[in-house]
Amino acid sequence: MSATTRHRELERQAADAVDGAWAAGALSRLVRTPSITGEEGAVQDLVAELFAEVGLLVERIEVDPAEARRDPDWPGDEMPRDRLPIVVGRLGRGDGRRVVLVGHVDVVPVGDPATWTRDPWGAERVGERLYGRGAVDMKGGVASILAAVRALGAANLAEELGGEILVASVPSEEDGGQGMLAAIRAGVTGDAAIITEPTDLEVVIAHAGAITFKLTVPGRAAHASVRREGVSALENLQTLVRALERDEAERNGAETEPLMTAHGLPYATIIGTVHGGSWASTVIDRLEVEGRYGVKLGQTWRDAERDLLRVIDDANESDPFLRDHPATVELTGGRFSSSRVPPDHPLPVGLADVAEATLGHRPPMTGEPYGADMRLLVNEGRTPTVIFGPGDKRVAHSADEWVSVEDVATCARVLAAWLVRELVAP
Repeated sequence: MSATTRHRELERQAADAVDGAWAAGALSRLVRTPSITGEEGAVQDLVAELFAEVGLLVERIEVDPAEARRDPDWPGDEMPRDRLPIVVGRLGRGDGRRVVLVGHVDVVPVGDPATWTRDPWGAERVGERLYGRGAVDMKGGVASILAAVRALGAANLAEELGGEILVASVPSEEDGGQGMLAAIRAGVTGDAAIITEPTDLEVVIAHAGAITFKLTVPGRAAHASVRREGVSALENLQTLVRALERDEAERNGAETEPLMTAHGLPYATIIGTVHGGSWASTVIDRLEVEGRYGVKLGQTWRDAERDLLRVIDDANESDPFLRDHPATVELTGGRFSSSRVPPDHPLPVGLADVAEATLGHRPPMTGEPYGADMRLLVNEGRTPTVIFGPGDKRVAHSADEWVSVEDVATCARVLAAWLVRELVAP
C-alpha cells in the first residue's frame, strides 16, 4: 500500500468514526443552554464538560471586559457584560504544526416569542431538523467540531497526531468579536484555522464587514401652526439618507470581485432605529438614528469609518442649515473589518480536496457580505482561516431557527478527515 493510499484510508477511518447520534445529542444540550450575548457563562461550563468528554485537555480563560476594551484593536460590543469566558481544548503534540477549530457560543436574543412555533430553548427535533436559538448560528458548527475530535479517538488516531489541534469556544462574536480577539491575545493562533459558521458546507474564503453608527441630526423647534419658522430634523435626516443611498450605489457599483458581486448588494447601508420628537405639534428639533454601514472587501473598519464620515460631512456642507448646524456621526457596537485568503492557498484547496473525497462533490469557494471572527484570526492572529460549517445562514437570527443534524454530522466527517490530512504523517 502506498503512503498516499494509506493516508486516504486513515482519512476515511476518521470520517467513518463520526457518531451522528452523539453529535445530535451534544447539539441538543448546547441549544438547551441559553447563551444570549453577554451571558455565556453557563454554556461555557457545558462546553468545558464536552471538551473533556471528547478527549481534549481543557483550559479556561477569564478575561476582564474592561481590560479587553483597552486593546487598540478592540472590535466593539453591543451588549452589557461582566465576564468574557473562553474555553480552549488541546489534543496532540504542541511542538509541531497547529490547526485551530473555532466556534462561538453566544446567540442573539429570541425576539418576540409569539413569532416562534417551537420553544427557542427546547432543541425540538422534527425529522432531520433540530430547532432552537443558536441551532445554526452556530451551535451546530460547535457540535461538528466536537464530533470530529471525538472521532479521532474512536478511530485510534489521536496518538498519531504529529502536531496539535487547538479548539476554541469564544463568546461575544455576535456583537463584535472581542471574545475571539481576547483568545488570540491568549495564544489561540496557528498554521491554519477553520470557523464552523453556517455555509451550507461551502468553503468561504472572503468576507466583507460592517460598522454600526449613530447619527445625531439637528433641527429647530417651532409650533406646528408656524412650522416654517422651524427646521425639521426629520427633513434633515432625509437629506442624509439620500446621501447615504447615493454612496451605497457608488460603492457597490464600483465592486468587480465576483465573490462579492454575486450578492448583488454586498455592502448594504441601512437605518435601523430612529428616535426623536417630544410633542405631536412641535417641529422635531433633534433625531438620533442608528444604522449599519458596509465594509468593502479589502477595507478595515477604520477605512469604512473614513468613508462614512466623508459622506456625512459632504451632506452637511451641501445643506444651508446643516452647514451651520452639522449632523454628527459616531461608531457604536461591532466593528467588523473584511478579510480573505487566496483561492489557491493550501488551506482552502486542501479542505476542498478532503470535502470532495468525503462528500462526493467539490464544494465551491465563496465570499460572504457579513462580518465574522475570521478577520480577527487573519488580520490580528496572522492565521490563514476559512469558514466551513453546517446549515443555511438565511435561517440564522430568525424565529424557528434550525439546522439539519445530518449536515452537522457531515461537516464533522469532513473536519475529521481534514485533521488527519493536516496532522497525521502518511
